[in-house]
Amino acid sequence: MVTIRASALSDFLDCPARAEAKHLMGLRTPSSGAAALGTAIHASTALYDQSTLTGQGLTVEETAGAAVDAIYKPRDEVVWEEEESQQNAEAVAVALHKLYCTKIAPTQDYAAVEVACERLEITDLGIALTGTTDRVRKVEGGYGISDLKSGKSAVKADGTVETKGHAYQLGVYELLAERASGLPITAGAQIVGLQVAKTERGQRVGTSLPVEGARDVLVGDADSPGVLEMVARMIHSGSFPGNPRSMLCGEKFCPIYQRCRFRK
Repeated sequence: MVTIRASALSDFLDCPARAEAKHLMGLRTPSSGAAALGTAIHASTALYDQSTLTGQGLTVEETAGAAVDAIYKPRDEVVWEEEESQQNAEAVAVALHKLYCTKIAPTQDYAAVEVACERLEITDLGIALTGTTDRVRKVEGGYGISDLKSGKSAVKADGTVETKGHAYQLGVYELLAERASGLPITAGAQIVGLQVAKTERGQRVGTSLPVEGARDVLVGDADSPGVLEMVARMIHSGSFPGNPRSMLCGEKFCPIYQRCRFRK
């Protein structure tokens, strides 16, 4: 039984060689400023939503401090580039935190925040999944998950949030949330987008339309294997081809970049 994080699935589909190095061999590269910014936004918004859920009632300003702490006291090593300075990241994180808390959070009815699943074994595939689902929300007739995504293209200018290509990742978070929370996840999944930009004009937040049947691509059917089976086959066969055309093919993202034979 091989244990992998749910967030690793996309790495295995993008570049199996990089995925093996990171998720099976445990090799690491320093975190980027962009990744640290995303972690910071997740930390502060989760604190705010959890406070609302429990009735503690922390304010937007009070919970923004969690984003600042995450930037200046990161758990892992972070390489800050000039355009990704801690000061710039702090300003963007606090601004997006406030936008989320005032524009998104009031529209949501969360049943759980940061739902951690320690282990979900899929015995017939010989893999076990671990990971954390950002939110479980109550909707008419049931429960659905919400996944927070930040980035420079998270929300379009018209306020729409793209869901294309995210279905299987949302599907695995549905499985983890259902196991960890005990709640039946039957409603469509949702992406909450947080647009990273240095200017107030460029900073946006939004929610996607519900993604129905997110688990279909994940589990597959009788005619075609799903993503989980594909990744499991790869892991157990020991076949990890490289993808030098990957957008993440570089020293910044891949711990075996310098010695990868697939780049030749």
